Amino acid sequence: MIETEARKEAGSRTERLDAVFAALADPTRRAIIERLSRGEARVTEVAEPFHMSLNAVSKHIRVLEASGVVERQRKGRDHILSINTHSLDAVDGWIGRTRSYWEKRLDAMEHLLRELKKDHKSAPKDRKHDRR
Repeated sequence: MIETEARKEAGSRTERLDAVFAALADPTRRAIIERLSRGEARVTEVAEPFHMSLNAVSKHIRVLEASGVVERQRKGRDHILSINTHSLDAVDGWIGRTRSYWEKRLDAMEHLLRELKKDHKSAPKDRKHDRR
């Protein structure tokens, strides 16, 4: 029972992470996140610098909302957008774990290559192959 719940939770985390990476894969959505990193903004303010319709920008915003990266608040007629840092923290955690994994392996490979190089330098030369 506990193992099943743990699998579901892990699957849910994976799905959320997949959604965030998919949302961030588009340059327009990354630009929206960049704008919101400076502070919350109305949808029209976010859409202003893009050379596309408000409807097209709204579709990008909906993808960001569905992934959990962006949150929307309604204040009267205004729709205010802000970044949900918790979803980005999950990405940061994944990147950190992945970086640690590869750094350990690359450090081990570097150590092995140094040892092989040292062994190669200290090994006696085979004189048969050195003759000309």
